[in-house]
Amino acid sequence: MKVLVLGYCIWLHRLSAAQALVRAGHFVYGLTRSQEKAKILAGEEIIPIVGEIGNPDAWVDIVKDLDVVIDAVGGTADVKQLSHTTLAAVSAKAKASRPDHAPKLTYIYTSGTWHPLRGPPELVSWRPAQEQRTIHDPVLNGIVIRPPCSTGASEGRVAWPGTPGGRYALIHTDDLADMYVRACEKAPIVGGVIFDACNEFTESADDVLAALVKVSGAKGQYEYTKPSNLYEVALSTTSLIRPYLLPSKPGLVDGLPMYYAAWKALQ
Repeated sequence: MKVLVLGYCIWLHRLSAAQALVRAGHFVYGLTRSQEKAKILAGEEIIPIVGEIGNPDAWVDIVKDLDVVIDAVGGTADVKQLSHTTLAAVSAKAKASRPDHAPKLTYIYTSGTWHPLRGPPELVSWRPAQEQRTIHDPVLNGIVIRPPCSTGASEGRVAWPGTPGGRYALIHTDDLADMYVRACEKAPIVGGVIFDACNEFTESADDVLAALVKVSGAKGQYEYTKPSNLYEVALSTTSLIRPYLLPSKPGLVDGLPMYYAAWKALQ
């Protein structure tokens, strides 16, 4: 298959997903904004396309020859608008350039687990509507993958927004990458489905932070702080998810010594 990954250079799970698709034998294109990053993509056997996600004219023409587009855009203040315009641009180009008898182009939208059925945090309250636009687009074979969040610490102490007692749905990036590969390869039979891509169990925020203090040698005990912005409000939301993916990696608490050592080695 030919797969275009949008948002490749922003978050780690996009790198893992693109690499996993390459290892599975697929031709993978990655959108990047600079020639410097293009060299990195080429070194990973990913075909670089230099352009801005917000300017579809620079890259959308390739849609006519693709099997799958993965929208993994994130980490930007205008992600809401970009999600909407990217879907619209891909759908319009697919309709205009692909013959009627061709299989539908698969469009995988990367959402998240921060928006429950009722009362989603303000930061992500728009995502359910975008998910519905994706799976009901008449031109595309829409699929939604909802990855959960990950954790981290800095400044020699462990502080986390929220209150004690929270629970988080989590997933290792390798397991999430495997989910993208499976969704791409099984796209004809899973079109229109929204997947919660997370571990089969949630983890206690208290246990995660206590383990992080232990393995990192942070000063003192962990502490909770009052959320100071919309991102931290969303981050502190408890997530209880029914998963679709059986993980192959240890959970965060059990595997934290290994995960923390890997993170520290890259700093």
